[in-house]
Amino acid sequence: MPTVRRVKLGSQGLEVSAQGLGCMGMSSFYGPPKPEADMITLIHNAIDSGITFFDTADVYGPHTNEVLLGKALKGGRREKMQVATKFGIGWKEGKMEVHGDPAYVRVACDASLKRLDIDCIDLYYAHRIDTRVPIEVTMNELKKLVEVGKIKYIGLSEASATTIRRAHAVYPISAIQLELSLWTRDVEEEIIPTCRELGIGIVVYSPLGQGFFSSGPKVVENLSKDDFRKLLPRFQPGNLEHNGNVFDRINEMAARRSCTPSQLALAWIHHQGNDVCPIPGTTKIENLIKNIGALSVKLTPEEMAELESIASADAFKGDRYGGMSATWKDSETPLLSSWTAK
Repeated sequence: MPTVRRVKLGSQGLEVSAQGLGCMGMSSFYGPPKPEADMITLIHNAIDSGITFFDTADVYGPHTNEVLLGKALKGGRREKMQVATKFGIGWKEGKMEVHGDPAYVRVACDASLKRLDIDCIDLYYAHRIDTRVPIEVTMNELKKLVEVGKIKYIGLSEASATTIRRAHAVYPISAIQLELSLWTRDVEEEIIPTCRELGIGIVVYSPLGQGFFSSGPKVVENLSKDDFRKLLPRFQPGNLEHNGNVFDRINEMAARRSCTPSQLALAWIHHQGNDVCPIPGTTKIENLIKNIGALSVKLTPEEMAELESIASADAFKGDRYGGMSATWKDSETPLLSSWTAK
């Protein structure tokens, strides 16, 4: 197994493996929870393979994914790992609620520390941005958590460029988590340049398009009845057939490169820069090994151009979430001056 290189995220000292492991699908959203012992074995395999960066959130399960990762940390493995978790998403009557008020942040952090059974969270993200609370207020509370040693670094997930700038002015952001893949490229226009300007690391979730770039349209054939991907616009009939035709072209290119389409899609992410870390999730050791293999796939400028031509901004059909989840487009918060006047 080749050594996994490391990358620096932000300017505060966070250094992680160039590829992480997203743990969400082990416990929720992608069908029923997977057997705990198998998932712990998978996490241990990732560590042994050189992966040090593990991503979870309190809403995964809810709560059970953090407990799972906490168990996997035992046996002297904690010092080899950087643990990222998130706060802010809750559900009420089937609808997402986002919370970023200081009291909520404090309680959420303490609860995550307890479930993970650790003394300090390496990277703590606001999972979504609470548009009722100025981002400065949320950031000030996160800053306090750094100062008392409960978290090391601060991140935001699904934040607009404006929100990122305002947050970073309060305390340095180490990482922005965003969705980037061959079929999700809208962050290239403003958000990624903003991160680069401010020296903020980029953590990429769903780099394989929720599994689409692993097997194309066939991925829907094996989804359980409660897998949320069944509701996503890009996986609906019509859109899926169109997107499958684009996948076929990517698959053909992967065959020429003697790699899998998922490795090609991940390699494209790795070629975006040394400040980028994708966190593909998987529940199978064979897929973990394939994903790590993507680090060895080197693409020429011509191949990058060909791939980006195939997967152009308008190549795929269907919205990301179809209104099912808040995104960076919904992340503007009130100004601090207007909020404090209330």
